[in-house]
Amino acid sequence: MIISLRIQNFALIDKLELEFDSGLNVLTGETGAGKSIILDAIDIALGGKVSHRLIRTGTQRTLVEATFRADAALIAWLSEQEIDLLDETDLVCSREIAMPQGSLRSRARVNGVLVNRKLMEGLRERLVEITAQGQTVQLMFPELQRGLLDLYGGLPLGQQRDRVGVAYLDSQEAATALEKRRQSEQERLQRLDWLEYQIQELGDANLTDASELEQLELESQRLSHVVELRQQSYQVYQALYHNDQDGVASTDLLGEAEATLREMVDYDVELQPVLDLVSGALAQIVEAAHQINAYGERLDTDPERLQEVEERIVVLKQICRKYGPTLAEAIAHYEKLLSELAQLSGKGQSLEELAATYAQSQEVLTAECTKLTQLRRAAAAKLESQLVAELKPLAMEKVRFQVAINPIEPTANGADQVTFYFSPNPGEALQPLSKTASGGEMSRFLLALKACFSNTNDVGKTLVFDEIDVGVSGRVAQAIAQKLHQLSQKHQVLCVTHQPLVAVMADRHFRVDKQVIAQSSSSETTKQPTSRRRKKTLSGSSNNSLKPEPQKQLSNTELNDLRTVVRVSLLEDYSHRQEEIAQLAGGHSAQEAMTFAESLLTKAADWRQN
Repeated sequence: MIISLRIQNFALIDKLELEFDSGLNVLTGETGAGKSIILDAIDIALGGKVSHRLIRTGTQRTLVEATFRADAALIAWLSEQEIDLLDETDLVCSREIAMPQGSLRSRARVNGVLVNRKLMEGLRERLVEITAQGQTVQLMFPELQRGLLDLYGGLPLGQQRDRVGVAYLDSQEAATALEKRRQSEQERLQRLDWLEYQIQELGDANLTDASELEQLELESQRLSHVVELRQQSYQVYQALYHNDQDGVASTDLLGEAEATLREMVDYDVELQPVLDLVSGALAQIVEAAHQINAYGERLDTDPERLQEVEERIVVLKQICRKYGPTLAEAIAHYEKLLSELAQLSGKGQSLEELAATYAQSQEVLTAECTKLTQLRRAAAAKLESQLVAELKPLAMEKVRFQVAINPIEPTANGADQVTFYFSPNPGEALQPLSKTASGGEMSRFLLALKACFSNTNDVGKTLVFDEIDVGVSGRVAQAIAQKLHQLSQKHQVLCVTHQPLVAVMADRHFRVDKQVIAQSSSSETTKQPTSRRRKKTLSGSSNNSLKPEPQKQLSNTELNDLRTVVRVSLLEDYSHRQEEIAQLAGGHSAQEAMTFAESLLTKAADWRQN
């Protein structure tokens, strides 16, 4: 539960500190006094939406700090989030809003540690539940009605809905894969045809060696010049070893030089190295002559081989132009095409298998949705009975309520459309809630719902009601007051109200009003006083009017120095509460209002005691 609230520079609030207690905490005051601002501050502290309008005029920074008392379940959750408590049970949630250089920024902290929005949302769900007038409009939507039914169904229903969500996601993925496969089937077949054509062309080329083209070009060059090579090899042979044209061959000259050097070595051994060189050169030239002669004799013209080589070269060059530019790159492309063909022809890509997977996912989804529908029907029957029981004390003795569950196409939330049917008056047929209930009836309906959920929600959660009693009066207002008090036995309840019948049931009563003060005094901290008497009391003779006294006319200078602020007073004394109840009730005279307020407080005390 919330135990304190500290506010700085928030809307019309300069500085404010409030302390709440268990039970029913009521805030009253005239229309526009700023009661809802207090509830807005709690919402902001727990991650609510911020805007620049929340920053008090003339300031650049807003701070809202709410301190909560944590129960065992919340402490366990905080431990999972690695958040430590300041002491054994206190939890401080703060929100700072600033506009540096015109840019709106906000930071949320839990016990002084910066936290993200997701964690704050999880914390908010466990700490408070805010019910405002606008929720009666939202309650008309079937989606919200289904969500309320699921929440009422508790953990088993929620877990089953999660299973439906998983099954629905699997079904959607299978449907997407199947549809994509169907749409791409023509493209796939065209791609397969193209791949098969290229693979056949490359396969027929029998590409095995990346250097084959270079080798064939060399062979082609040799086969094309066999005659020239044979003639030139014979010429070389003659020049080296045997000359038929009466010329001198190289071996003859070297032989003569060798013979002369041998004679010289007999007289001077220093010439032996020269002799060795000449002898070696003569041996090499003789070997070269033999090899070139053998080469020339092996050369034969082979027109068929030449044609074969040239045709192969044409094929390889064409392959390189289409898939190259080199033969190595063409071979790599061929291997890539083979891999792609294997993928497109794989077993997991068939339409039949994808269709079977989709059908199986649909069966699983249908089965899970059926289980969810059964749980919803059981929860609906229980909710129908309990809600009617909660509505009867709210001056709706003949009310009828039914939860209709109709089948729809499966979604992530199941295959059910949930509609609340309502008949507040005898003889009237059941109709959808959106077409039947009046404003007052919707307020009571929403309050009864909260009562139904009070047994399923955490007892430590704070329930916040912003004018839930709007549009009702008399016996209905009395019934709502009693229902709020009943809720406060299990939950801490914060309630903004204009109803004196609700206000008298409060365990802790706050009065909210606006005051106009001078700028110089606006910096003083406003704390809830233990005792505070309004400047104009309601006690006195019957001629004492409830209307405020007229104020004197102020000058422009005085007006420019004034600021409007929200002040909150804790009404602890009986007389102060009586004055406030009388102000809410009104009447022909102050004395009548005070007498009426006293009777209401007495009746409330008797009812609570009994």
